[in-house]
Amino acid sequence: MRPPELTAPEQRVLGCLIEKRRTTPDTYPLSINALRLACNQSTNRDPVLDYDEHTVRDAAQRLSHRGLARLASGAGSRAIKYRHLAEEALGLGQEELAVLCVLLLRGPQTPGELKARTERLAHIESLAEVERLLETLSDRGFVSRLPRRPGLKEDRFVHLLRADEDESELDAATLAVSLPGAPPPEALAAALEAEEEDDDVDDGLADRVTRLEREVAELRAELHALREALGE
Repeated sequence: MRPPELTAPEQRVLGCLIEKRRTTPDTYPLSINALRLACNQSTNRDPVLDYDEHTVRDAAQRLSHRGLARLASGAGSRAIKYRHLAEEALGLGQEELAVLCVLLLRGPQTPGELKARTERLAHIESLAEVERLLETLSDRGFVSRLPRRPGLKEDRFVHLLRADEDESELDAATLAVSLPGAPPPEALAAALEAEEEDDDVDDGLADRVTRLEREVAELRAELHALREALGE
């Protein structure tokens, strides 16, 4: 099965539905308001977004049309609620889905990061098991390995559930990185390593600049990986 091509809001909504089913089962399925809050939360998300209700509702409806989600409002319930159907639609097991979920919600990750960040969603025995899951997902076209950054010890992986419009955004990011005066990859890698040591780093101006530089570099790497995957 070819992985679906999802817009950025669809990616975030699907990731939230997968996550909340495991982490907050008492409040699942999710209402549109709960889904909006999940999409926009400041923890376990990269980037942090600010989607309005209309954007979230439209994304949930499109996922439903694709067979990746469905309405799940109970009898007599006035709130519109959604649940995901990713296991059936994508043919993935719980551990594979947990890895894909973290990639949808947090962007490119190393196997070590995935091992730590999937613990709330599924029990994965070891780092070797994470790497096996990534290999399986890669063989099926769900994820791709990114070129290793200078100064980093681990490869990073990115999901491939992206629509064409996301590639256009990556093209713009590539131009931004290549502008004169842009920081070298080594500086961006050092900033990333410093940030990864503490996820609760202060959101001051300097940190925001570092974050933006890191995201631009990630987008450039993702574009390269996507083009390789498409044979361009």
